[in-house]
Amino acid sequence: MTSLREKAAGFWRQAAVLLGSRGNSGPIDSVAALEDFVGSRSAYVAQKTLYGYVKTRMGTRYVAMFNDEKIIASLNIAKVHVFAACLSDLTIYAVAAALPGAGAEDCAALARRCYAAALRDNTGAAPAEFSGQAAADEFARRLAETDWYRARQPENFTRSPRALMQWAPIADKLKRFDNEIVENSVKFAWPAIREQFAKRIDADAVGADWARLARG
Repeated sequence: MTSLREKAAGFWRQAAVLLGSRGNSGPIDSVAALEDFVGSRSAYVAQKTLYGYVKTRMGTRYVAMFNDEKIIASLNIAKVHVFAACLSDLTIYAVAAALPGAGAEDCAALARRCYAAALRDNTGAAPAEFSGQAAADEFARRLAETDWYRARQPENFTRSPRALMQWAPIADKLKRFDNEIVENSVKFAWPAIREQFAKRIDADAVGADWARLARG
């Protein structure tokens, strides 16, 4: 018989597969490498912050929740929605850094490509309550309002903290006490990701690869 702890471990292994937490550390020197970075690091932040919040709120009861099919279903829904929001924040930041000085149309086109690729690669087994098309439409609306000259500012990481508060399967009466702490947990997860990106990005190489792809 499978123990509750084994069920819990199995759930988070499945989450890691769905939100493919790859850990490449080579240079980001192509569009493909940029797509991989935004997808894998968004998955990491989504999983880390959602799991951390739920485990903290549930305390010693968190293992028992893996006998509750409704909670499991809610977690499966939450993780893809939080991932999509993390991906929105990181994609805009990364594209702005990879194409410094490029026009808004060029930046938006690369951002759409990166977002679509990472969404496809990381949410293939998403539950029916998550719509990839709806996520892409929301991202397109955000792009239309994006100021690419200011897109690399940390304060533009706005969707991911809100999504965690919205989708985490915690009672609203408890969430109202947690808002600042939980949103800060997401904000504090991003500086390390931005530092990784700054160390690995080869903007000239990515720009050249994007120019090649855009031509044909």
